[in-house]
Amino acid sequence: MTTNLSVNINKVATLRNARGENVPDVGQVAVDCESFGADGITVHPRPDERHIRREDVFHLRPLVKTEFNIEGYPTPEFMDLVLKIKPEQVTLVPDAPGVLTSSAGWVVADHLEFLTGIVDALREAGIRSSIFVDTDPENIRMAAKAGADRVELYTKPYADMYEKDPEAAVKPYVEASRAARKVGLGVNAGHDLNLKNLRYFKEQVPFLNEVSIGHALISDALYLGLPETIRRYKAALKV
Repeated sequence: MTTNLSVNINKVATLRNARGENVPDVGQVAVDCESFGADGITVHPRPDERHIRREDVFHLRPLVKTEFNIEGYPTPEFMDLVLKIKPEQVTLVPDAPGVLTSSAGWVVADHLEFLTGIVDALREAGIRSSIFVDTDPENIRMAAKAGADRVELYTKPYADMYEKDPEAAVKPYVEASRAARKVGLGVNAGHDLNLKNLRYFKEQVPFLNEVSIGHALISDALYLGLPETIRRYKAALKV
């Protein structure tokens, strides 16, 4: 099946914010990523606005012509933002406000009532929901019970183990993807996927709808250029 590439442009905003002006232009980078072949654009507006800002999200909405995916912890402020913007997809992550980056998925059973209410609100607005989880089949079953459309599998454990034992690294993701399929959920994946480990992940994991990649992709673009980098990531997904 076709697996889409959503480019997370948070790191572009981090670079821009370092000088306090508008270079690089986050909106133009999003437009360019799409023109170079990206299937979507991902942003994660955190409360401290250390990279993507709320104003960026409003600016990006009319510019993104593919799929706009907004990640975040569903605070009232976050929900107000996404219900105004109405992206194609919202990815719900369990991050506390001050964390550096996502480091775990939801224990969905512990937050089932809360997540069900959030997913219901997104569905009423016509927004696809994805819940960020690890590979535990119980979390995946609970995500389906909450009414989510998809899960996003947290792939840092895979990336950490890949070079030592790729077969063992990917096995839980194969099983998790099959478990998601069994309960009617689509499957996304993200965190530390890169040009070294992405092709194998795609080859092994069935039913993979989308990967979201930011840090590694933007870092590769410093050496390869953005058009060539996106071309290579897309090629890794065409297996």
